[in-house]
Amino acid sequence: MYPMLKPALRRAWRGRNTVQFGVTPAHAVTLGPVDLATGSFLELLDGTRGLPLLHEEARALDLSERHVDTLLARLTEAGLLDDPRSAGQGADVLCRRAEVMDRQRPDVASLSVVRPEPGGGTRRMAARRAMRVQVRGAGRVGASIASVLSGAGVGHVEVLDGGRTEHGDVAPGGLPPAAVGERRDVAARRLVRRSAPGPAPRRAGTDGAAAGPPGSAGQPGLSLIVVAPRDGLAVYAPVADTAGPWIASGTPHLYAGVIEATGVVGPLVLPGGTGCAGCLELHRADRDPQWPRMLAQWRSGRRGAVPACDLGLATAVAGLAAAHALAFLDGDLPSCTGVRWEAALPLLDWRSEPIGPHADCSCGAAGGAMRDRTSGALPAQDTMAG
Repeated sequence: MYPMLKPALRRAWRGRNTVQFGVTPAHAVTLGPVDLATGSFLELLDGTRGLPLLHEEARALDLSERHVDTLLARLTEAGLLDDPRSAGQGADVLCRRAEVMDRQRPDVASLSVVRPEPGGGTRRMAARRAMRVQVRGAGRVGASIASVLSGAGVGHVEVLDGGRTEHGDVAPGGLPPAAVGERRDVAARRLVRRSAPGPAPRRAGTDGAAAGPPGSAGQPGLSLIVVAPRDGLAVYAPVADTAGPWIASGTPHLYAGVIEATGVVGPLVLPGGTGCAGCLELHRADRDPQWPRMLAQWRSGRRGAVPACDLGLATAVAGLAAAHALAFLDGDLPSCTGVRWEAALPLLDWRSEPIGPHADCSCGAAGGAMRDRTSGALPAQDTMAG
């Protein structure tokens, strides 16, 4: 073990014997009482010394071995210690790729703040490289989401869309002006490769041979589908049948898009556990009996020539959706789980709407929620509503 204080958390003395790690309330931790010798010892925790050397240098400061071990235990329990060397083999492979790590250091530092265990940030970054995410849509929102996910270390990012890139698809962080006229899927694949911190990792098969590219038999399973079509109606009122195969296969999926100057992120659907697109449509019909009639007209009618998709709003939606997706891939349930977030121009006041399971939906989430209530456990939706 080569312990180091997490460098991402700034330190300051709150008084003569109390140290605060971190600036913001979300992640700040205070440690005390800390005497002068212990404060000097904290400066030695920079990842260059193993425990034997730390014990030796502590003795020079008149600190006992027991005092050092107790201090290290407290720092570990508080989530303040890091040790990248303990992150495992996958992380070791990542750390040896200097060109990749140079790009990912800010991301690893961020992960180290939210992952309390030593080596947690590097371990999570290595795990991202083995994941596969599919983004459905290569417009202003979808292409930017794919770019961010790839740049954040997700090893396999696929983008599905048809047609050719139009001028209105171009966005900073998304498809470039040079892609206009090119097939959207081809341009999106190039964007993903250009955004990645390094070549996509190859997975070893059962026979030790390297697996092929996405689409081959040896590709990793889908960790998440991000639904970000250019037609914002397909996000605001998604067609339930489209999500049927994802519900059946248990594939988590997240909706994100812009419609009529309104940004939408969520819900993140966990099949069998949270409300789905079918639940959303049924709930709306319960509140507004005329909704199905109007929705049929909107879906079948002629669309306007130019969608109302403000570039700043599209970029904000893409960034928020990508951040939620990464939080889920890293093992958390972000606030869009079973919840839709909306913000409309010009005020951009983000508001949330829980999308609970509907008893009449065939997805089965309502039955699962009822079983959880019967057993005394809280379903995911009830937990997130707080």
